[in-house]
Amino acid sequence: MKFTDSPVIELPVRTVVLSLQQDNGSLHVGTSVWPCSLVLVKFAERWAPPSPDAQNPYANLLDFHGKRVVELGAGCGAAGMGLYLVGLTDIVLTDIPAVMPALKHNLKRNKPVLGKTLKHAIVHWNNRVQILAQTPPYDVVVATDVVYIEETVGPLVSTMEALVKDDGVVLLGYQLRSPEAHQLFWEMCERVFVIEKVLHQDLHPDYAYEEADVFVLRKKQKGGPTQDAAPESV
Repeated sequence: MKFTDSPVIELPVRTVVLSLQQDNGSLHVGTSVWPCSLVLVKFAERWAPPSPDAQNPYANLLDFHGKRVVELGAGCGAAGMGLYLVGLTDIVLTDIPAVMPALKHNLKRNKPVLGKTLKHAIVHWNNRVQILAQTPPYDVVVATDVVYIEETVGPLVSTMEALVKDDGVVLLGYQLRSPEAHQLFWEMCERVFVIEKVLHQDLHPDYAYEEADVFVLRKKQKGGPTQDAAPESV
C-alpha cells in the first residue's frame, strides 16, 4: 500500500505545530483528518495541567501523569499525537492495516516535534486476540470520529469496554455521521457507561465546532446507581 500526498492540516499544540498529511487518494475514511480529533486535542490543551484556570473542572480528568492510554481508530494520528504533547506520554495508537501507511507516515513526519515515534498497533475491533495483545486494561481509551457505520458499532463498544479499566475513562470526540449508527451507539453505550457531555463553552473557543462534541464515558459500577439516559443532545 502506498501513501498519496494530499492537503496538509496544521494543528498548533502548546509551543509546537503538528503537520498532518492526509491521503485523500486512499479509499478508506481513516486516512483523512476529521474535525473531532482536533476538537478533542484543543479541549485537552485548554484544560490539561498546568492550566492557568484555578477553577479547572477537568484537572483530574486530564492529568495524564502515570496513565496508560490507547487510541482506537487513530487514523492519521492527530488525536494521539496531540494528546501526547499535552502530557499523555504512555500511548499506543491503533487502527486497521489499510490505515497504517497514513498513520506511520504522520508519526515519522512529526517525529522531530514529538521527539520519538509513538507506539502503534493493528487492532480490528472484532478481533479478540488483537485486543488482548494490547495488554488491557487502560486508564484512558481515546476515540474520535469512529461512529459512522452501523455494523461496527457493536464491536467498537465491546472493544472500549474490554480495554478501559473499571475506574478508567473513554475520551470520545463525536459527530453524528449516520443516524442508524448514532442511535445504536448511544443505546449500547447506555448499557455499559455513564455518559457525560462536555459543555460546549468548555471546548477551545477556536475549535468549538457546532456539530462536534466531546464526551466522557465511565463504566457503570456493578451494583451501583443506574443512569437514566444519555444526554438530551444524543
